[in-house]
Amino acid sequence: MTTSHNTDNCAASAEVPPAAPIRTSTSASTRAKIAGGPTPELPYPIKMNGTVIKGFGRGSKDLGIPTANLPEEAIAAQEDKLVTGIYYGWAQVVVRTAPESHTAITHDTPSSTLPSTTRINEVARSASSSSSSLATSCPATVYPMVMSLGWNPFYKNEKKSAEVHIMHNFHRDFYGDELRVVVLGYIRPELDYTTLEALIEDINIDIEVAHRSLERPAYAAFKEDPLFLQL
Repeated sequence: MTTSHNTDNCAASAEVPPAAPIRTSTSASTRAKIAGGPTPELPYPIKMNGTVIKGFGRGSKDLGIPTANLPEEAIAAQEDKLVTGIYYGWAQVVVRTAPESHTAITHDTPSSTLPSTTRINEVARSASSSSSSLATSCPATVYPMVMSLGWNPFYKNEKKSAEVHIMHNFHRDFYGDELRVVVLGYIRPELDYTTLEALIEDINIDIEVAHRSLERPAYAAFKEDPLFLQL
């Protein structure tokens, strides 16, 4: 990692994370099963896109819930509309890199047992064919997503991030590829946690809430948003 002495970068990294409330033991049982009204309301839809960057590597390893991270400029472009917290909407990954350059495998594969080069390439090609507009003449598939925007107080991050969990079992990472998201609603504020298990429980509830919320016709229609139709 290189150290930058750019004044703007220093100012951004010096931003102090706000204190997040502690998640209580009863909060899971009292959470709403659906988020937002029958149709998206302003400021939604909020559209974000950018090249997937390397995150903290915790989504798969600690949580079993892999994420793709949007770059800082994508967050900055919508910062006036987005408070920290958990959001839901639709996401699309457009492969911009050669499939053979992706060597990541399924998130539940032990890191100590890497497959052969042939197997890696087979997995990459399989994932690419289902998600890349470069692999076909059609736009890439659109999937439901949840996005965590904030500092992840459980891990005491010092930098704000936008981590997108796409609800589909991909078999590789997307570093260097293009991630497009249409945010349609807000699920809950960012919380701090006393245990990893409580954090995982809340994330799984977030996923269920997102699924239910996106089933409504006015939300489902955004799968055909013009952002996703670009090749």
